[in-house]
Amino acid sequence: MESQTPDRPPSLPSDEPGWPERPKNIRRLIALTIVLCAGAVVADLFYSKHGHYGFENITGFHALYGFFSYVGLVLIAGQLRRFLKREEDYYD
Repeated sequence: MESQTPDRPPSLPSDEPGWPERPKNIRRLIALTIVLCAGAVVADLFYSKHGHYGFENITGFHALYGFFSYVGLVLIAGQLRRFLKREEDYYD
């Protein structure tokens, strides 16, 4: 059986940033996220809501609730890191 050799050697990772790291693409991803979030809030206007509580019927309530919950989790995680972090050579 003959061993197969590649036509070219495997490429090494380059210092060139990947597509999500390029500034132009970062701006595009942020713009796409904003458009999708705005679209979700606009779509909220076109159907009837049947919330259990009155404030659940406010337009965009769930989007805002999700956003502030996420921000709160990130802030709490940052503080929790102070208690859970280990020294750099912990596993050595």
